[in-house]
Amino acid sequence: MQKIVNGISSLPDLLREVGCRKLFLVVDSSYPFLNIKDSIENLPVDDKVVFSDFTPNPLYEQVSRGINSLKSSGCDTILAVGGGSAIDVAKCIKLAVLAEEGNDAIIPPLVTKQLSIDRAKIPFIAIPTTAGTGSESTHNAVMYYEGAKQTVTNDGVLPDYAVLEPSVLKTLPLYQKKCTMMDALCQGIESWWSVNSTEESHEYSCKAVDLILANWRKYIFENNDASALQIMIAANYGGRAINIAQTTAAHAFSYKITSLFKLPHGHAVAVVLPEIWEYMMDNMDKCIDSRGQEYLHSIFNQIALTMGCKTPADAIALFRQMMVDMELKNPVALTRDESIELLASSVNPIRLKNNPIELSREAIKELYSIIIH
Repeated sequence: MQKIVNGISSLPDLLREVGCRKLFLVVDSSYPFLNIKDSIENLPVDDKVVFSDFTPNPLYEQVSRGINSLKSSGCDTILAVGGGSAIDVAKCIKLAVLAEEGNDAIIPPLVTKQLSIDRAKIPFIAIPTTAGTGSESTHNAVMYYEGAKQTVTNDGVLPDYAVLEPSVLKTLPLYQKKCTMMDALCQGIESWWSVNSTEESHEYSCKAVDLILANWRKYIFENNDASALQIMIAANYGGRAINIAQTTAAHAFSYKITSLFKLPHGHAVAVVLPEIWEYMMDNMDKCIDSRGQEYLHSIFNQIALTMGCKTPADAIALFRQMMVDMELKNPVALTRDESIELLASSVNPIRLKNNPIELSREAIKELYSIIIH
């Protein structure tokens, strides 16, 4: 079971606890500018190896270099510091190093299989530097293989420890704060209505949504320290919820929007979610959740109440107003019909199976025609 640790000051004791002597440090391009860099540079270890040779959307070839680096380094502990990409790269490296299948473990067809790995062999610590994906508390990782996005799924890649240090959010660019926070909110909402949701995931979803709605204005517009802590905790809850329930249609719709219009993931999924939610409210007869329409309607009401709204329609309107207030606009296509066709054909049907309302090809195109301006 993962242990959540508060504050960078606890990291030295944590490394002593796991017996770290040589540290494999995975960091992204933000690392040189982090306020916690000196704390990490001065950790009580004999030696460390730094790996940062990857892009924001990491490629298999880049991850492979990290795998080879860890194999040859003799490091006994992995520490990932950064956004979702850095943590995802570290997850892929750990899986490939400790699985019998090696590098093949993170490419099709093995990428989604529960391969056996020795979890005790390499302790894994993650320090998120954004408040969005909750990647520090999920067993999923994203990378690209031969131009296609792959989600690597394995229980063994869940970090053993997640260290939450909200001060790292203080200097994030404002747009990045908006996008990552909206990703966390979308994960909280989607995991709540997912067909895979459980009582445990509902609890995490509720906490994520509640904390974000209570703190988002001070976090975004005032850069408030106390609110930053609450948003980071919310993102972690969102990650824990999605780790159980998995993402649904809003995420499935968003990935091609990101690649086609160069919108960050959080922005992309946030322009999709209210349209998906409204469509589901209008098409309850297409419910595919085995718990039924009444159950799903109660979930929509619970989400709305947690957002401080009387009805789901009010909650959708509030979500849209948040987007307006943060100036997060929908993408604009020069060749709109062509773009909609391309987007509709890109949606992963596997992710749609997690959605509580069935979405036909016609419905997908209809929704994209609303989303794409």
